[in-house]
Amino acid sequence: MKKGIVSVVMALVFAVSVVGISMAGTVKCTVDKVEGDKVTMTCKKASSLKAGDAVKVKAAKAKKGAIEGC
Repeated sequence: MKKGIVSVVMALVFAVSVVGISMAGTVKCTVDKVEGDKVTMTCKKASSLKAGDAVKVKAAKAKKGAIEGC
């Protein structure tokens, strides 16, 4: 019984720590201009970034039209 409770508590602690790390690495940006290979963006929480940091950029998905039913 005690091992089960300890296992559940440890799983919850692990899950909460992983969620906290993934949330800390997210910065929302808007593209201002594109010139060849250079992209200029304006970001919220940009103070968490510094020159030379590696970033991963994911383009927004295009919104499709409404789905019509029968």
